Amino acid sequence: MFGTMQRGVGAYAKVGLETGVASASPHKLIVMLYDGAMVSILSGISNMKAGNVAAKGAAISKAINIIDNGLRAALDKKVGGEIAQNLDALYEYISARLLKANLSNDPAILEEAHSLLSELRDAWNAIDPQAAADQSAAAPAPMRAPTLMSA
Repeated sequence: MFGTMQRGVGAYAKVGLETGVASASPHKLIVMLYDGAMVSILSGISNMKAGNVAAKGAAISKAINIIDNGLRAALDKKVGGEIAQNLDALYEYISARLLKANLSNDPAILEEAHSLLSELRDAWNAIDPQAAADQSAAAPAPMRAPTLMSA
């Protein structure tokens, strides 16, 4: 009975995630990639501390995959210029650190990678065009300066 319920909850969560992805803006998709990588890193930390080698490796590999095939792949280095180049280098650094953490069984490195992704996610959220639009719609209209009318 419990196993059936767990499969049902898992299926429900998968449908919820797929629905969220299908309806998400490009900006929200990047946030979802950050979230996915961060959750995987936290799973890696807990599995590392518990001695679950296979689960630790799977979680860290998933985080690396999200960073390399999601976040790095989404960068447009031609249009993004120096910012995109810097982000690419940072993502490469984070992936390398995750690999090192996995090989050396070092949770501090995983915590460093999580912290870097958290800061990037916060910065990305700060430039959310939808949030800015929502805030401007909710804010009172600014007063207009009086205009001079020619007679």
